[in-house]
Amino acid sequence: MRPLPLAACLALVTALPFTVLAQDAAQPAAAPATTEAAPAPAAPAAPAALVGDAKTGHQLTYTCQGCHGITGYKNAYPSFKVPLIGGQSAEYLAQALHEYRDGKRKHPTMQAQAQSFSDQDIADIAAFLSTLK
Repeated sequence: MRPLPLAACLALVTALPFTVLAQDAAQPAAAPATTEAAPAPAAPAAPAALVGDAKTGHQLTYTCQGCHGITGYKNAYPSFKVPLIGGQSAEYLAQALHEYRDGKRKHPTMQAQAQSFSDQDIADIAAFLSTLK
């Protein structure tokens, strides 16, 4: 369970109705309709690359330390050395988490962990872990 995202969701759900009402009140009345044809919609812009927030990533990595923060730690099954991920590049870490989440990398524990992360969570985690030594 990830308490921070749950708390953030609850805060969003409780604040959302007030935000929507405030935005509706702040918007001016719509301009009268004209008979001119509306311009064709522009092609959708490519999604902007997510920028990770290391502070948020630090809060999301508390479970990672149980395996990846112990020098020489090995899994019980399947038995292999767990890599230390602190200091890896943010790009590599984000790619690995995306691949676990999408099932392209096979490790049951990592797949379960990664499936709970949004794209922004992954960017935040990668930003934080890349700053460690």
